[in-house]
Amino acid sequence: MKLKELIEQGFYQKNDLNCAEAILYGANQVYNLGLSKDCLRLSAGFGGGMGTENVCGVLTASIMVLSYLFVKEHAHQSLEIKEINKELFDIYSKELGNFYCKPLKDKYRTEEKKCFDVILKGAEILDYMIGKEKRKRERR
Repeated sequence: MKLKELIEQGFYQKNDLNCAEAILYGANQVYNLGLSKDCLRLSAGFGGGMGTENVCGVLTASIMVLSYLFVKEHAHQSLEIKEINKELFDIYSKELGNFYCKPLKDKYRTEEKKCFDVILKGAEILDYMIGKEKRKRERR
């Protein structure tokens, strides 16, 4: 199963998660990350653009997942994480028009669905990024 499919099935609504939690908790389940409940709580403060409508919580949680999967120990030892993050930001901006919470909420958020459309698109982008990076590493 892909993260996008899990989100489509109502995972985020059923579990009363914010946008960042939806991505990290969902990725933990779909990609078998093995993160504890204590680790998952780290994403709580990133929802709503860190509560300040800054960088979207979907994006910050996606970076958490990509870092967990593709950084060996420290960022300085895994320099490709900067390239991965740059590509993530570029795709996110291209697909959604922005990566800041406030403009995304203005454009996509509704009272009924909340930020579902942004979370769903973010899940799709994260699925793509993880698949691409795994295929690239298999070729090495």
